[in-house]
Amino acid sequence: MAMKDAPAKPAAAPKKPVKAYKNQDFLMSADARTVRMLCEYHEPLARLQRHRVEHAIIFWGSARIRPLDEKKGRAPDYFALASDLAERLARWTVAEHSPDSRYHFCCGGGPGIMEASSRGVARVDRRLNIALNISLPFEQSVNDHVTPELAFEFHYFFMRKFWFLKLAAAMVVFPGGFGTFDELFEMLTLVQTGRAQPMPFVLFGREFWNEVVDFEALARRGLIAPEDLSRLRFADSVDEAFAHLSRNLTDASPSP
Repeated sequence: MAMKDAPAKPAAAPKKPVKAYKNQDFLMSADARTVRMLCEYHEPLARLQRHRVEHAIIFWGSARIRPLDEKKGRAPDYFALASDLAERLARWTVAEHSPDSRYHFCCGGGPGIMEASSRGVARVDRRLNIALNISLPFEQSVNDHVTPELAFEFHYFFMRKFWFLKLAAAMVVFPGGFGTFDELFEMLTLVQTGRAQPMPFVLFGREFWNEVVDFEALARRGLIAPEDLSRLRFADSVDEAFAHLSRNLTDASPSP
C-alpha cells in the first residue's frame, strides 16, 4: 500500500523588520551618534522642565578632595567649606524665594567637592540638588545626596557642559585639576565673548588660586582685558562667598 505524503508545512511568515528606534545595534553604532547626542539634550530638558528647574548655582572642584582629619590640624578644609557654603545658600534661597523660583544646586554628582556641596544642600532640601554625572573608565557614581529624579548620566562631555551653562546663574569654583580648569575657562570664555550671560564667579581659596594661576599676568600682558578680571571674586570664607553671591544673584539669569 502506497504511503501518503506528509502534509507540507506552512511557509514561515516573513520576519517583521525592527523599527529604527528599537534597533539597538543601530542606536549604538557610529551612524547614530547624532541621535545619541540629541537624546542627551532632549531627555534632560524634559525632566528638568517636569521638575520646574530653571536656574542653578554651579559648584565645581576636585573629586579627590576629602574631609580633613581634625587631628592633623591641616587647613583649609575645602570639603567642609564647600558643604557649609552650599548649605547656607540653600537656606537663603528657601527663605527668600518662592518654591517655583528657588535656585537649585548643580555639580558633577561625584565625590570630593561635588559630594561636599550636595551634602550641604541636602541638609536643607535634597530636592534642590542636581547631578550631571559623566561616564568615565574609572566609574564615577552619583553621590547619595541627590535624588534619582535629578541625577543625569552623560556620555558626551560637551553635552554635559552645555547643561552646566544652560542652568548656570553663578559659578563657585573650588581647587581642582584638569577637569575643573577646563570647565572654568570655558565658562569664562563664553561670558567674555557674550555667548553666555554675565554671572558671579567665586573662586574659593586664595592660597590655591594665587599659586596656580596668575590672572593678573594675563591682563598685564594684554591677553585679557582688565574688566575680565572684574568677573572674578576670590573668597576664603563662607561669609565672604555668601555675601557676594547673595548680593549679585538677584540680577543673574540662566543663559538663553
